[in-house]
Amino acid sequence: MSKRPFDKELFKRSVVYNVKTLYRRTIEEATQQQIFSAVALATKDAIIDAWLATQEQMKKQDPKIVYYMSMEFLMGRALGNNLINLTYYDEVKEALEELGCDLNVIEDQEPDAALGNGGLGRLAACFLDSLATLGYAAYGCGIRYRYGMFKQKIEDGYQVEVPDEWLKNGNPFELRRPEYAKIVKFGGYVDIEVDERGKSHFIQKGYQSVRAVPCDLPIVGYGNNVVDTLRIWDAEAMNSFRLDAFDKGDYQKAVEEENLAKLLVEVLYPNDNHMAGKELRLKQQYFFISASVQAAVDRYKREHSDIRKFYEKATFQLNDTHPTVAVAELMRVLVDEEGLEWDEAWDVTTKTCAYTNHTIMAEALEKWPIELFSRLLPRIYQIIEEINRRFVIEIQKKYPGDQEKIRKMAIIYDGQVKMAHLAIAAGYSVNGVARLHTEILKHQELKDFYQMMPEKFNNKTNGITQRRFLLHGNPLLADWVTAHIGDEWITDLSQISKLKIYADDEKAQREFMNIKYQNKVRLAKYIQEHNGITVDPRSIFDVQVKRLHEYKRQLLNILHVMYLYNQIKEHPDMPFYPRTFIFGAKAAAGYRRAKLTIKLINSVADVINNDASINGKLKVVFIEDYRVSNAELIFAAADVSEQISTASKEASGTGNMKFMLNGALTIGTMDGATVEMVEEMGEENAFIFGLSSDEVINYEQNGGYNPMDIFNSDQEIRHVLMQLINGYYAPQDPEMFRDLYDSLLNTKSSDRADTYFILKDFRSYAEAHKRVEEAYRDEKGWAKKAIWNTACSGKFSSDRTIQEYVDEIWHLDKMTVSLPQESASSK
Repeated sequence: MSKRPFDKELFKRSVVYNVKTLYRRTIEEATQQQIFSAVALATKDAIIDAWLATQEQMKKQDPKIVYYMSMEFLMGRALGNNLINLTYYDEVKEALEELGCDLNVIEDQEPDAALGNGGLGRLAACFLDSLATLGYAAYGCGIRYRYGMFKQKIEDGYQVEVPDEWLKNGNPFELRRPEYAKIVKFGGYVDIEVDERGKSHFIQKGYQSVRAVPCDLPIVGYGNNVVDTLRIWDAEAMNSFRLDAFDKGDYQKAVEEENLAKLLVEVLYPNDNHMAGKELRLKQQYFFISASVQAAVDRYKREHSDIRKFYEKATFQLNDTHPTVAVAELMRVLVDEEGLEWDEAWDVTTKTCAYTNHTIMAEALEKWPIELFSRLLPRIYQIIEEINRRFVIEIQKKYPGDQEKIRKMAIIYDGQVKMAHLAIAAGYSVNGVARLHTEILKHQELKDFYQMMPEKFNNKTNGITQRRFLLHGNPLLADWVTAHIGDEWITDLSQISKLKIYADDEKAQREFMNIKYQNKVRLAKYIQEHNGITVDPRSIFDVQVKRLHEYKRQLLNILHVMYLYNQIKEHPDMPFYPRTFIFGAKAAAGYRRAKLTIKLINSVADVINNDASINGKLKVVFIEDYRVSNAELIFAAADVSEQISTASKEASGTGNMKFMLNGALTIGTMDGATVEMVEEMGEENAFIFGLSSDEVINYEQNGGYNPMDIFNSDQEIRHVLMQLINGYYAPQDPEMFRDLYDSLLNTKSSDRADTYFILKDFRSYAEAHKRVEEAYRDEKGWAKKAIWNTACSGKFSSDRTIQEYVDEIWHLDKMTVSLPQESASSK
């Protein structure tokens, strides 16, 4: 593997030249945004040679390719990550300094690619990074959303969604590939034509269609010349303007196709609280899946003649239920376009598709109304009907006369198409994303499927890429780790366990905590600039950043903050270590209660932060527009990591791993991957509280919990809850938080009260927080635990996760990519 040395002078000339030809300016006259584009294009020049060489090697070696299909890819900023993985970061920093530019400022000009929402999309990004770094051939397949996830503004404490115009200045790293465009069809009807040999052909007619145009983004492996591809599909109208319709005065018809194409790629996860939103979401899913499947088959056929062996060279990993329509689309391509018989096509499909389940929450296992599905995707619906018919026969053979099994397992039932059932019936692998999650799937949510086909089920505990979340996000700590144990941890995180010998070393403890302090100062500066709130970097930084959902229990956290505030007000002289509670979260646009929780956090912050009588002992900060770039600052600065989901509800979590890697201590329930983290670090190095998953499941199935008992018997909890409805935090509108109060006590509804056991876990949570304070007062003890957390994080690299997928599911071959000694860009 030859790695070309960095040519500093060439890079500088390239940046200056790009500024001149793009903007007709000198480097001194250019804006920071213009310099960013020039630097990104110069970096792309360095990537292109490796990208070409990777494609050449793929042609030569003909490896099996994994197509990672996901509605979301939360990539984060590309420039810094690409420079790190090219191993050119320090050299580029130096080259830019010589041009009078600051790389940190330039990196800040890049928007966060708004292609994802939370953990699901960030995991997909980490996986692509690991696939390239480990040298495996991969395509990420998704949508080039114009606005992606919204940009979050906080106005008067409320979340306001505004379009995130991340493409406003273009995307210098992407390559548009119109030569690989595909046609995707919606609606119409299916006609059957019989050929001269008596074979039936299914023809879709009367449909609307769009052209899917791929835009490719490079995914750079660390120091190995491998560049994989994230292929995100843009939509174009087949006929952008119907002049004939316009001339007849039918202006709507004239732009109909143009509007359909625009809508498809406008926004990630349209609000689907209404039928129009559901329809658009299904169209989006089919759009990128159809294009990706067609492209994968085309790629295979360029080098191979026997489509029945497609699975030997391609595997589709379906990231949750969103891409499950790939099963039926592959069947359509194989039967209708490649002429295979059903059984031949089914054999190929069931050896190609694998499914990752990311949730235990029933509402996230997608189901589509038959009326909608069959109208939008008539041929796909026919195929799923046939898959279901045959699957039901299998169930009947295995469980004769058991109608209940059919009700629970059928793909089409009760007027719905059940996508998870389709993925399990057709997939050759079904995996959960943490050991506890997989066990719950096997024995609770997907029990019937597990009993019928146990060989399909396996676990792949999630991971994160240490290259972004330590090497790039926390350079001070990364340098310290390298100085102590060498740099092998960058591509083999298990090496970080060598830090364990430093956990008791007083000098190492001081250095480690000084780095944490510097990172807290950096975050405090960000908070001052963005929130106008002064926070003390010597206080405990207690952080909860993640998607806002009731099961993640941001409400428990803020209720506890209200409780602490009451304690300080009632006992002003009680010992209390100053604390800064930091929240960051976006709520789905249509999720009313989650948005109300954001308002509560901000209302509590307004009261506490402006109360001079508590002498700054408590501060509350809500960081607006939580995203990958500010996440890197937050993880590096956190002392305490809040992982407080209701046990049994979090599939894995990956934020918990990023905190651990950066030396934060976990306060959490035994849920998701936290269980495995505690195994690695020992329970004495975390603060565990609350019900176990078994206890939660037992209450859910058998009852026996009434939150009114706690309300009636615990005066301090009652005081906190009454503050939700007595105007304490909303004097202008005392009823503002009534819905949150009702959700906990359910005084007016027949639904179960306190669904997520917030009050049940409250006292245990408050006790755990007392243990946090006690531990933090012991400076050496805390430093030891913090170093130990970092040293025990080796298991939680996405490199390890991907290697497990490769060994146990995909069976890929490694590529070795060498660069030619001289390239077009260096001549």
